[in-house]
Amino acid sequence: MVDLQSYQPNLFKVEERDREELFSKRIRAGKRTYFFDVKSTRSLDYYITITESRRHQKEDGFVYEKHKMFLYKEDFDKFAEGLKEAINHVKTELMPEVDFDQFNKEDEEFGNTDLKWE
Repeated sequence: MVDLQSYQPNLFKVEERDREELFSKRIRAGKRTYFFDVKSTRSLDYYITITESRRHQKEDGFVYEKHKMFLYKEDFDKFAEGLKEAINHVKTELMPEVDFDQFNKEDEEFGNTDLKWE
């Protein structure tokens, strides 16, 4: 007879490893960095975590503060559409005189850091 209790910890480790990030996109924005990570659930469903990491100066160096939100598949299209609408409203209605392309050039000024959140 097989004792399933003894296999439970190993099963949990396999499930955790399988839920590792499948895709990651990092966007640097000054003192902030955004991470878009695709992960899977135990039932092999997929979701996205969006993390904002902000760097703050302390006496002995820097600390990073992070905020995370989870986006599930049933909300992907609604979220993307809402974000697109909000961005377009700001660009066309509230700030039509601003050249938003100028902000894309600043990315090159910041060094290459390999920050990664899990």
